[in-house]
Amino acid sequence: MIIPDLFGDAFVRDPYPWLDALRVEAPVHHDPGTGLWLVSRHQDIRRVLLDPDAFRPDNAQDAVTPLPVPVLRVLARVGLRIAPALANNGTDSHAGLRRLVNRFFHAGRVATAVPVIERTADHLLAPAPDHLASGRPYDLFTAYAQRLPCRVLLELLGIGGVDEARLIRWSDAALELFWGRPSLERQLQLAELVGEFHQWLTVTVRDGSAAADSFLGALARHRLPDGTPLPAETAVGACFFVFIAGQSTTGQLIATVLRRALEEPGLWQRATHPETAGAWVEEVLRREPPVTTWRRTTARPVRLGGVDLPAGAPLLLLLLGSGSDPEVFPDPERMCPHRPNIRQHLAFGAGRHRCPGAALARTEATVALRKAAHHLPHLHLTPDVPTTPMLGLLSFRAPLSVTVRRTALPV
Repeated sequence: MIIPDLFGDAFVRDPYPWLDALRVEAPVHHDPGTGLWLVSRHQDIRRVLLDPDAFRPDNAQDAVTPLPVPVLRVLARVGLRIAPALANNGTDSHAGLRRLVNRFFHAGRVATAVPVIERTADHLLAPAPDHLASGRPYDLFTAYAQRLPCRVLLELLGIGGVDEARLIRWSDAALELFWGRPSLERQLQLAELVGEFHQWLTVTVRDGSAAADSFLGALARHRLPDGTPLPAETAVGACFFVFIAGQSTTGQLIATVLRRALEEPGLWQRATHPETAGAWVEEVLRREPPVTTWRRTTARPVRLGGVDLPAGAPLLLLLLGSGSDPEVFPDPERMCPHRPNIRQHLAFGAGRHRCPGAALARTEATVALRKAAHHLPHLHLTPDVPTTPMLGLLSFRAPLSVTVRRTALPV
């Protein structure tokens, strides 16, 4: 079958017809445009995620677009190398590092952080009513969804001394460089930003000033299975992953949650209720997760979805499509927040490499929605924006604006 350009506007804006066709006609399909094997059925994706020995994570953070020599030179100047740490780590060191990260992101710790999230949301939303009262449009993405997880992450991890706008810019640049298809000129610009990000992480990890109970302090004390200290480059790799996942992808989730809630008739008015907001977040994760795909590579010859794959075959797991698999989720195109099996979606992965920040992302998105609905009860999406800009990277998809106006009140 013919698959459109995975980076093209048509696929980014409405990928579902192609994902549905793939699932039926070719559930494991080789895409000549990327060289990847596209895996689209829920059961096959789950099998891959639950068997990291046969399907290794080594390629999870490799650059999708090969980096040419001029770009590699820019990165080499700062010694950038993303060492296996979490998402791309199939070694024995993964379990210990994951336990360390889980200490900062487990459900109990996230529950105690709800007041921090609420306070941050209240502060960010405070200027919005006056702005909207003036009749001007207001972008909930740049003013709110993008900034909330960045501020919360810095506070939870005990990290200071960095401007949030810069951290957001660095993180977004890393996503585009490693998961996008930028031109050479753009790659060079992104490499400079990613280099700055790497330098800041390296200095922050190595300067020894982090509090003992902070995330960086815990990394400094961590020991590998053989008892040796965690190498600085591995600590930097862990921070690289945590910062991107903890702010950029969570901001993308919040943007999608807000936009879809404003599109759903009657939902915004009910979203102040925590249970309603939480159920809506879960259904958005099923149908429209910000992390749309993830990569694996076969460790040995294996049969998957009726197809024989050689060792070293690069797989692209279509997480976005798995949430719309009618074998698991009946009537998948309908937003149904109280599905009995809603937690069976794979938006956070599964198994050994399941996203350790799942509880935090869910909680931040839920708080973000109910706080926005509470502070700004009379909103509608701006109708005079004909095409919402979309983030369209290989593994990340979300609206880049949620532009709203105040709904005129009846007189």
